[in-house]
Amino acid sequence: QRKNPFSSDDRLASKAAHTHRGDPTYGRPREGSRTEQRGKDAHSHVGKEVEELCLIIRRTGEVGEDGHVSVTFGQLFETYVTISNKVVGILLRARKHGLVHFEGEMLWQGKDDDVVITLL
Repeated sequence: QRKNPFSSDDRLASKAAHTHRGDPTYGRPREGSRTEQRGKDAHSHVGKEVEELCLIIRRTGEVGEDGHVSVTFGQLFETYVTISNKVVGILLRARKHGLVHFEGEMLWQGKDDDVVITLL
């Protein structure tokens, strides 16, 4: 549409043709766009779910000798799955941000019920 002489859409004309990897806007939505706002809203929502997960771990877990609260995946799954079915994804996000620790790349219901999750 950018090359179409009959197009009167001003948004297309004002947008840069291409961005490159070194450009700070590369891979990001335009500032002020609805896409940018949806991304911010999703990030905020996931952050709230991570906070809620940490609170549940603190509430259901037990304090260890090192002072950290720990809970098994099976116990956490049974508690948290009534709130959200995304427990594993939220756990992975919490680990990425350094809020929890557990062994392994992925946790599977039944198989990894005895894996200890520690709240950092």
